[in-house]
Amino acid sequence: MTETYKTIAVRPVAAALGVEIDGVDLALGPDEAQFDEIRRAYQQYGVIFFRDQRMTPEQHMAFAGRWGPININRFFAAVDGYPMIAEVRKEADQMDNIGGDWHTDHSYDTAPAMGSILYGLEVPEIGGDTLFASMYSAYDALSDGLKAMLEGLDAWHSSRHVFSAAARSDDGDVGVRVGNPDLATQDALHPVVIHHPETGRKALYVNPGFTVRFDGWTAEESAPLLDYLYKHAVRPEFTCRFQWRNGSVAFWDNRSTWHLALNDYHGHRRLMHRITVDGGPLH
Repeated sequence: MTETYKTIAVRPVAAALGVEIDGVDLALGPDEAQFDEIRRAYQQYGVIFFRDQRMTPEQHMAFAGRWGPININRFFAAVDGYPMIAEVRKEADQMDNIGGDWHTDHSYDTAPAMGSILYGLEVPEIGGDTLFASMYSAYDALSDGLKAMLEGLDAWHSSRHVFSAAARSDDGDVGVRVGNPDLATQDALHPVVIHHPETGRKALYVNPGFTVRFDGWTAEESAPLLDYLYKHAVRPEFTCRFQWRNGSVAFWDNRSTWHLALNDYHGHRRLMHRITVDGGPLH
């Protein structure tokens, strides 16, 4: 069923997920009717985009805080004076970017993040796009037999193999922008197929960034099936691509999407501010 909207203009960017929303000034703060429609679009499309925004850190936090408690990131450098805002930065002389592999944020937490709100302050004219993939579509396209098997499985997610000292040692110049390896102690068990807590829809919930194995299986036994799911989940028809401009905002649902930041803008600076909103346990 197609949603209708009265206070915002909604323009889908791809068949599976993603919508640009016009008629909203995030700095002023949407009124209750407009906020309700933004929430419905977020739930329907998985990731929502806004253009030409001009927010102070306080306004960015105020918008995020309407969705839930703000997560203070353990590993990213914070914006000076604003511990609730993580800085996602790549300088012109750096070669490695943050988030350059498919993942969903904070799946290693017992109560994973609800969503992430990324604000583009300084982006290259060409390159640096972000790709998103729908885990609703990925699940829906599986065979009935594989769905039945996956619904009986849980999987382990961990921060250790991404943010620990051992993982950072061979991670290029990203290591100077990501810290606190001693805090990479999170391991969490989640269903492989979740019922989204707000929409009730089933979604595939594993990701290449943080999932390490199925519960009761070894990592070696898990790898072939996980690799298949990872390739399946990013089929082109399940994805969308967002081209950033200064002042653009992307807000994605970490329970129903993956994302990947393209690293194709060497020689140019890219500076983003990210706020992550806490969520609850998944079932």
